[in-house]
Amino acid sequence: MTEASRRVVVVGAGPVGLFVALGLARAGIPVVLLEQEPALTVDLRAGSYHPPTLEALAPYGITDAMHEQGIVVRHWQIRDREHPDWIVTWDLGLLADVTPYPYRFHLEQHKLTPIIHRFLAQEAAAEVRFGARFTGLRQDGDGVHVTYERAGATEAIAAAWAIGCDGGRSTVRHALGVPYEGYTWPERFFVMSTTDDFSRRGYALNAYVADPVEFVAMFKMPGDGPEGLWRLLYPTDPDRPEAEYNAPERIEAWLQRFAPQPQPYTLRYNSFYRVHQRVARDFRVGRVLLAGDAAHSNNPLGAFGLNSGIHDAANLIEKLVPVVRGEADATVLDRYARQRRTACVEHVQALSVRNKQTLEEKDPAVRRERFAELQRTANDPALARRFLLDSSMISGIRRAAEVT
Repeated sequence: MTEASRRVVVVGAGPVGLFVALGLARAGIPVVLLEQEPALTVDLRAGSYHPPTLEALAPYGITDAMHEQGIVVRHWQIRDREHPDWIVTWDLGLLADVTPYPYRFHLEQHKLTPIIHRFLAQEAAAEVRFGARFTGLRQDGDGVHVTYERAGATEAIAAAWAIGCDGGRSTVRHALGVPYEGYTWPERFFVMSTTDDFSRRGYALNAYVADPVEFVAMFKMPGDGPEGLWRLLYPTDPDRPEAEYNAPERIEAWLQRFAPQPQPYTLRYNSFYRVHQRVARDFRVGRVLLAGDAAHSNNPLGAFGLNSGIHDAANLIEKLVPVVRGEADATVLDRYARQRRTACVEHVQALSVRNKQTLEEKDPAVRRERFAELQRTANDPALARRFLLDSSMISGIRRAAEVT
């Protein structure tokens, strides 16, 4: 068996692409990872990890390495901006009997990718080619032929399988002609970070603040110093220019309205991004598979996006390794597609949309009733446990395993 007949090409060196490459390489499968950027990129959005994600990364040493830098978040909140006394607190310790990681874990994505890359660099079966922009592919019964541009020249590589992990604008998905079904939310999301500590105001290290006009999602991140960073995200009016929101005085004014204090806030960064609710119609086309944002995207309320991509990778590693070794039929990869698409549609998409609707509800009576119901749920251990199994993505993993 030649190396090309066993090789897998992975496109995209984000956390999903890096992880799937590591899983394959550690199993002895030759992997070539193509990344169009000259180095690992800095993504300032994702960074909250659920228990199943930590479980998936743990066998590779990644979870232990993450714990050297990140923050354990056992409790998180849902609050209301107009009613400061409406606070629902969730205790992930209720899941201690079903996971070794009964908490959320916060670590910026741009700190996770170097960890995975460091482990990947130790694998003789893996090669990472930076500055390599995927340009196309063709496939036949024997394999996949991938072309890419590097240093101004066109290069090609033959492989048995290819995996597109190249984000929401995936060129691999476009090359396959796979529809990315769903919609884009009209509002743009604004994210900022400050070193000012919101926990002294009673906020949990992860909190969602409902508001009919301008809900807020808050996360405490490690940052680059002992004080850490608080990341705040909220929707903006799509008809107003981004420059209006980016102005330092505008950010300061917003923060003072949200949480007044006598001294100015210390800002670190801010940016905009668009938010989508989309799922690829197919996660497998012949010898090419999709994972991560290339296969699905969702709003950030619930921290499901990066996590579900890692779950894709773990599922795919489990199935593709025996296929490449000749120990399983390639039809098991159709099961990967069915399992992960089901989890995305029934859990990730449904829950993230529901979360957004809850936070932006405009009817005062509906808001009051929803908060009362959330409080009743949080106060009942059995109901709270069921809620946390869903919000921590454990139910989604279990549901996917049921799909044959």
